[in-house]
Amino acid sequence: MHDLKFIRENPDIIKTGLAAKRVTVDLDALLKMDADRRALVFKSDELKAKKNAANDDISRLIKEKQDPKPTIASMKAIAAEIDILEPQIKVLDEQMQQIMLFIPNVPHSSVPKGGPEANQIVRTVGDKPVLNFKPKTHVEIAESLDIIDFKRGTKLSGSNFILYKDMGARLERALYNFMLDLHTSQHGYREMSPPVVVNAASMTATGQLPKMKEDMYHVTADDLYLVPTAEVPVTNIHRDEMLTEEELPLYYAAYTTCFRREAGSYGKDTRGLVRIHQFDKVELVKFVRPETSYQELETLLGNACRVFEILKIPYRILLLAGGDMSFAAAKCYDIEVYAVGLDKWLEASSCSNFEDFQARRGNISYKGPDGKKKGFVHTLNGSGVALPRTVVAILENYQTPEGNVVVPEALRPYMGGLELITRR
Repeated sequence: MHDLKFIRENPDIIKTGLAAKRVTVDLDALLKMDADRRALVFKSDELKAKKNAANDDISRLIKEKQDPKPTIASMKAIAAEIDILEPQIKVLDEQMQQIMLFIPNVPHSSVPKGGPEANQIVRTVGDKPVLNFKPKTHVEIAESLDIIDFKRGTKLSGSNFILYKDMGARLERALYNFMLDLHTSQHGYREMSPPVVVNAASMTATGQLPKMKEDMYHVTADDLYLVPTAEVPVTNIHRDEMLTEEELPLYYAAYTTCFRREAGSYGKDTRGLVRIHQFDKVELVKFVRPETSYQELETLLGNACRVFEILKIPYRILLLAGGDMSFAAAKCYDIEVYAVGLDKWLEASSCSNFEDFQARRGNISYKGPDGKKKGFVHTLNGSGVALPRTVVAILENYQTPEGNVVVPEALRPYMGGLELITRR
């Protein structure tokens, strides 16, 4: 969320951000409400000052044994005026809050203008596999080895849900344990294991609500939401808290199952693991001082890339254009892995700097050694990494002519030393 004073003083910057994110918000209506509200508050404050002065006069008149009734009548009239103004101010506050919740973060100056077509490839790492046989897709491999059951997953829960079996399930477990060990032992993150259901306040703080409500799984009986990413509960660990400058930076890593309805996405990539509603992911979250946040973004990106480097999966980094970024991000890199069976680049991680956008929504501030508030922290997060498309890349890039899958060397200790996935 943006500071209202900043919006008032920089409407052109906000309008530029709205255009870049391709979001429509009636900013002029918000500014008109803000002007009306400030006028009402000014009038209310004047009346309150008069009421206080009248109250003092009443005390003085009583002390001097003079008739206070005319002054009491005047004070009551003033109080009645205040009582009329206060609800009007409250209504404007609520209306303005609702509009402000739909204003996205403004893209950083280094972000390209435009939509997905304007995304920039920063670099490509690793060579695409060259196989001396016709590669199979991960769906063909998984079904042949009987390690993922797509049909029974659909039977259990509906389309775009899957059932991992045997070495498929073991591969999932190996991946997230490997990632957590990597990020905690080599990259300095503290491991967290948060709830996978959160309240509306948590979803609002990180920007999922109200903008993306249709994409979320909502447990209406309890008014709770299944997490779309561990970013939500982990960022909210410090909601409504004031951290100390000495504590920063804070680095957290968390594995959760994630749930996304992805309303409007039906019919896209519906077969296999590319687009599913429930998936596992390791998330990296940072709370940092504002002056360090863009260097922290580059470090975060490197931490996520390291997963693919160790697994020896070709990847490329995209700097996203404003129109392709998330609602809350100021700058975002996507990491795409290459899958030889599909012959596609697949997004497997997004690393974003939100600056103070989420921190304002969640009231996450920090104070200096003198105990005085210095401002809001900057929050960052990145997938470190998402498993489904990583699994796709492993199955397709590590396949053999016989239809088996070589286990990446880094994962073998997590799979009991297994070197080759074959059919049971």
